[in-house]
Amino acid sequence: MSITSLLDYFNNLLPLDEAESATVARVFRERSIKRRQFILREGEISRYNSFVVEGCFRMYLVDDKGKEHNLQFAIENWWIGDIGSFHTGEPSRLNIVALEHSVILQIRKEDQLSLFVDHPKFNRIFRVFTENALVASQRRILQNISSTAEERYLDFLDRYPQFFNRISNVQIASFLGVTPEFLSTIRKKLSGS
Repeated sequence: MSITSLLDYFNNLLPLDEAESATVARVFRERSIKRRQFILREGEISRYNSFVVEGCFRMYLVDDKGKEHNLQFAIENWWIGDIGSFHTGEPSRLNIVALEHSVILQIRKEDQLSLFVDHPKFNRIFRVFTENALVASQRRILQNISSTAEERYLDFLDRYPQFFNRISNVQIASFLGVTPEFLSTIRKKLSGS
């Protein structure tokens, strides 16, 4: 059952009691998502926080020239969502699409806030989750302003080896802020070809 993955995730951070586990099973909803199906489109309000049980997603922005910029990928046991839209209720500028058939568990904002009040342990769990996301975001910003494209690629290889059989080079290039052709040049250089 999909909820087991989420309960295991929470229990690894802070063990849950029976009441907390029962609440998780009650407030999270499972969704099966087809490849290329969106769970959020630009202009919509992000009403859910999503935990990936199986599958792979990308979150991206489309700029004024129609170019896509990947901000995040998410695979099993990762969270994905537009945290800004989720918390402010403002329309999202982001899109989230499945790169492969996926299963997610979603919680509505109202249920998440109730979870914090009724079971304060989740306040700590989601704080850790948010802090980790902030650290990753800061690391990425610092890399983008102080590292070469080759250094960013090598760091991506080191940090996320599980993505390479699941995400195309075009998507990786977009995440790194380079063209697919430039990424191909970097890869050839590193392989000695």
